[in-house]
Amino acid sequence: MKKYKCLVCGYEYDPEVGDPANGVAAGTAFEDIPDDWTCPVCGAGKDEFEEV
Repeated sequence: MKKYKCLVCGYEYDPEVGDPANGVAAGTAFEDIPDDWTCPVCGAGKDEFEEV
């Protein structure tokens, strides 16, 4: 699965890890994260991420 990086703060979403603190289970592809999910570091929306 592909990783995605926040263009605002540099946080990298790794689908193997997910974002369990914010309700995204490990193994969740970036495309499958709900549209209202935001970067856990800076709060940027999914549209502020790019594929790494």
